[in-house]
Amino acid sequence: MRSLLSSDLAAVPAEVTERLLRAKRVMTVCHENPDADALGSSLGVALALEHLGARVNAVCADPVPDMYDFMPQVQRFRKAPEPDLDPDLIVVHDCGDLERIGAILLEQAELFERVPILNIDHHVSNPGFGVTAWVDAESAATCEQITLLLPWLGLGFDAVGGDIAQNLAAGLVFDTANFAHSNTTPRTLRVASELVAAGAELPMIARRIYRTKPNEQLRLFGRVLARLESSADGLLAWSVVNDEDYRVAGADAQMSEGLIDLLAQSASAQVAILFKDLGELVRVSVRTRDGGVDATQLTGAFGGGGHARAAGATVERPLAEAQPLVLGLARRLLDELPAR
Repeated sequence: MRSLLSSDLAAVPAEVTERLLRAKRVMTVCHENPDADALGSSLGVALALEHLGARVNAVCADPVPDMYDFMPQVQRFRKAPEPDLDPDLIVVHDCGDLERIGAILLEQAELFERVPILNIDHHVSNPGFGVTAWVDAESAATCEQITLLLPWLGLGFDAVGGDIAQNLAAGLVFDTANFAHSNTTPRTLRVASELVAAGAELPMIARRIYRTKPNEQLRLFGRVLARLESSADGLLAWSVVNDEDYRVAGADAQMSEGLIDLLAQSASAQVAILFKDLGELVRVSVRTRDGGVDATQLTGAFGGGGHARAAGATVERPLAEAQPLVLGLARRLLDELPAR
C-alpha cells in the first residue's frame, strides 16, 4: 500500500542513507540532559541499524530521566561506548552544535577527531558540523526526520516489533507539545499517522510526558511559579529555579523539565524565560509567541541556539549578573517589534 509519506521521502539526502547502510560499527549520540526527541531519534537509528546487522552503542553523557522509562529499550543508553566497539561512524542526534553532547566530547575526544560524524538535527541554529549534516529546520522534531529515513533503509515503520515507532512518536509528542505548537505541519501529522498505524500509542505517550508528575516535581513547580515576575506591560515573564528549590521540594534537577512551558502559558507574555541558577553559571530557557521575538536572537547573544519559538543558552556568569543581561536584551528585542 502506498505510504502517506511517499511524497515526503525526497527530503532525505542520499548521502545520509548511504553512510548509514555502509556503517558496521556505530555510536549514536544524543545531547546532554536528554529529552524524548533526543532519546527517540538516537534509539530509532540504533535499533534500525542493529536490525540491518550493524553493531551499535547508544550513548548519552547524562542518565535517562525516569519519566522516559516507557520508551522501548531506553535502558540501553551508556555513558561511553564499549571499549572494543571502534566505531566507523558516529551519528549525533538533535544537537544544535557538537558541544551540546556534553562531557562525552572530551572523554571520547580521540573518537570524535578520528571517526566520521553524521549530524541529524532540526535546529535552525545548527552550523552543519560533521562530514555529513542533515539539518532540516522544517521538521518539528529529529524523530520526524528519522521516520522519513526508515523506508530508505528498507525498513517498515513497524520494524523491531513497533519499538522504533514508539520511540519516534515520543519525540514527536514532546517537541510539538502533543501537536499543539506551531511547528506541527501537515508532514508532521502524516508522520504521526504512520507511526500510530505501526503501533505507537499516542495517548499513553502524551499521558506519560505531560500528565504524569511525581509529587516532588509538582512541589518544585509550585515554588518556581510562586516567584513568577513580569515586566510592567506583562510582555516579559520570568522565574528562577535553584538548588534550594530542589532541596525543599525533594526533587532533582531532571524534574525542572516542563517548567518553562508552564511559564509560557502566561496570557500576556510574549517572551517567557526560566533561569536555572547553577552557581557560577546560569542555564536559560526561552519561549516566545508566534510573530514575535525570535528566541534564537535572544539566546544566540549568549552562545546558545534552538528554534525561533524555543531556545536555550548557558550564561557563564552568576545569576545576579546574568539575569539583568538576559532580561535587558529581551526588553530591547520586544521594543524593536513592529507596533500592532
